Amino acid sequence: MSINESASAVFSESPGKIALRTLARDKRSWISLSILGVVLFLALIAPLYASAIAHTNPFTSTLNATINVGGTERQVLEASTEGLGLGVTPIGPTWRPNAYFLGSDNQGRDVAARLLYGGRNTLFIGTTAALLTITLSLLIGLIAGYRRGIVDSILSRMLDVIWAFPVYLLSISLSVVLLTSGLSLGFIRFGAGSIALPIFIIGIVYIPYVARPIRGQVLALREREFVRAAIGSGAKHSTIIFREILPNVLPSVLVFIPIMVALAMLTESALSFLSIGVQPPQASWGTIINDGLGLLYTRPVVALAPGLMIVLTAASLNLYGDAVRDALDPKTRARGDV
Repeated sequence: MSINESASAVFSESPGKIALRTLARDKRSWISLSILGVVLFLALIAPLYASAIAHTNPFTSTLNATINVGGTERQVLEASTEGLGLGVTPIGPTWRPNAYFLGSDNQGRDVAARLLYGGRNTLFIGTTAALLTITLSLLIGLIAGYRRGIVDSILSRMLDVIWAFPVYLLSISLSVVLLTSGLSLGFIRFGAGSIALPIFIIGIVYIPYVARPIRGQVLALREREFVRAAIGSGAKHSTIIFREILPNVLPSVLVFIPIMVALAMLTESALSFLSIGVQPPQASWGTIINDGLGLLYTRPVVALAPGLMIVLTAASLNLYGDAVRDALDPKTRARGDV
């Protein structure tokens, strides 16, 4: 192939392929995806680990259970040796995958098994809530930015109402209300203990933070020559939105996804830590931290293990979001930073 043909092939390559190739060369994306892959794998094998390896039910209290450690039979909840000797102290980590690998909580439940099950709920709620936020924000941003006028004013004021409240204050308020009354959406009703409630709450409170940038981008695209030419040629509004505007907005949406998953996951953990998120007998990383709050001085691993998982997952998502942003940014690629 000649030099001219090679140059022609490079310039004819689509921006999407260039971004994928850049992302594939970025070490940050491989590191973050590797960590996320391990976390996801551990969450997926939670039922297998609990039933086939640990032989435990992580949602049932086992106050009188015993375990053989090094040939010695020990109580899972041992009598306290501190102070007046009142109460019990959960057994610490055995570092044996088939028996309380990370020890027990104050109800005799296997912390490792609960950690894996908690990861399933935290990741599911975080991902689903983020997708709900992105979908609704994209819809609102496209309509408001393209239609402008009174439609834009109404939608913008609705976003302002949500924007006026701090995220966590609004999340806590909605959680407290919905935990007592549940949620009804037409013929669909979610009970007070349903994980659909934190998904709905988190998905709603972050909409202004995504819809506003998308709306601003659509307003700018609305004045571009190719969009005005499509309007002047009599193209349908739906055609203009989905064929002319949406492809130019999608790079920004793709950057938002990992960041919003991290934010949604952190918000869910905070709500569950306050006992207004995931409800018993379900577990999440936030509820496990709450379980370990009273054991910080005797069995700190109960609270530290889920906290470490939250930090690793959120940091990996943010790192991957940075890699995606740089891969989609022509200026960054031109500087050769990635």
